[in-house]
Amino acid sequence: MDKIKILIADDQTLMCEGLKSLLELEEDIEVVGTAKDGIEALRLVSKLMPQVVLMDIRMPNMNGVECTRIIKERFKNIVILALTTFNEEEYIIEILNNGASGYLLKDIDGEKLVEAIKNAVKGSMILPSEVAIKLAKAAAKSSKAVEKEKQLKLAENFGFTDRETEVALMLSQGFTNKQIALGLHITEGTVKNLVSSIYSKINISGRAAAALFLKDKIGDGSNKV
Repeated sequence: MDKIKILIADDQTLMCEGLKSLLELEEDIEVVGTAKDGIEALRLVSKLMPQVVLMDIRMPNMNGVECTRIIKERFKNIVILALTTFNEEEYIIEILNNGASGYLLKDIDGEKLVEAIKNAVKGSMILPSEVAIKLAKAAAKSSKAVEKEKQLKLAENFGFTDRETEVALMLSQGFTNKQIALGLHITEGTVKNLVSSIYSKINISGRAAAALFLKDKIGDGSNKV
């Protein structure tokens, strides 16, 4: 079985060495290199072509957010997971917008880190519950500040209620029912009913298709996360 090739980008030598030692205990994982900043990470990505990059946020010379943006522009298939001590909303949104497949905190358990890496390679978005809740709440707060013309456009075109509009906005951003419920402080059952109503009003039943349709109707999405 082919090993998952990983590059670690972190300016803390001890962190890099510790992660390398931890991950190489796994038979199906190989750490092909470590980088101390974004510039070195870019060089090593081009040279080593890893499948996964574990990316710190704050690094000298070039930070993890900018490095992620450039890597994803050049190598769309490389999976990038933010691994950082910072859980500020600003960092989470920026790096996810630039193509990262997840946002992990450095206090994560070793087994969960390995599991997260393997799931990310399979295409999953990796967000710990505390990060998902923070994002959902940010989206809910942001949805209330969306320009009235966008809200009115949804309401006028599809007859959405105020609550359906909030759910539709979050649905368009890819949030799950659980995350929407957490962000809007309602039950998952209520969200499920609202989503069903939205599907009926736009005459689309698939979640992915509905999200794309709504995103297109809303516009370029200044609330994108």
